[in-house]
Amino acid sequence: MAKKLAPEKGMLEVGDGQSIYWEEWGAADGVPALYLHGGPGGTLGASGYRHRFDLKHTRVIGFEQRGCGRSTPHASNPDTSLLHNTSAHLIEDIEALREARGINAWILNGVSWGSTLALAYAQARPARVLGMVLFAVTTTSRREIDWITEGVGSIFPEAWDRFASYAEHGGVGYRRGEGRIVEAYARLLNSADSKTRADASQEWAHWEDTHISLGAGGFARDPRWEDEAFRIAFARLTTHYWTHLGRTDSQLLERMGRIEHLPGTLIHGRRDISGPAITAWNLHRSWPRSKLIICDC
Repeated sequence: MAKKLAPEKGMLEVGDGQSIYWEEWGAADGVPALYLHGGPGGTLGASGYRHRFDLKHTRVIGFEQRGCGRSTPHASNPDTSLLHNTSAHLIEDIEALREARGINAWILNGVSWGSTLALAYAQARPARVLGMVLFAVTTTSRREIDWITEGVGSIFPEAWDRFASYAEHGGVGYRRGEGRIVEAYARLLNSADSKTRADASQEWAHWEDTHISLGAGGFARDPRWEDEAFRIAFARLTTHYWTHLGRTDSQLLERMGRIEHLPGTLIHGRRDISGPAITAWNLHRSWPRSKLIICDC
């Protein structure tokens, strides 16, 4: 019989003045699994992710990535440098957490941006991964980022006009057709002016709610945006990673040979306009042991 594990939580120092919040649920002798939240800049919320696992047989660990949630320092603070917020640092944070919790290898469960992070970690540490279950699959390539920030404007032209107009009048040298809007918003969200940061995060949030509205059954404001610290951190971290990682096409597909022996399940919604199913399809084709489930609902 599996030994029940009382919920645990704590902070782990990972260097660079950073500490990440982690929590653990389930069976102490269960199969280890790591949950990787989306964003970038999302959080564990009320820990509802744990209910997707059979906690009688699984030892589930979640953590909030550096700069967001309960991890410190928080990216909503303009004095918090993002110099050490890179995919390489996040991979090492995961490895530090694995070692700290005494885990040899684990299953990775990533959602959206979390699926990118799961793939990157697995390719860097294949011996530490038992398999992966990825939802809303992304690889954070330039093609994907340019689509979600600009291409989707062809479906929501009025909302994208508002999104682009704010950037054009933001004093950061952006003109549509002459630069990348994600880079313009990154500059706005790192402005020395607090009102500029707050207003830019509101516009980013409005666009976020817009481009997910088809799959969500219509436009609705995410209540998380009412928390200004969450909103600014989310927008600042998203534009930071998307600016840096999206300068070239993702190399994750090119490196799938490193993990072709691992089993994986990819789950993606066909109506996910923000992240078209072609990304999940291409990943599946390059991953012999993967199973692709496209939900038409």
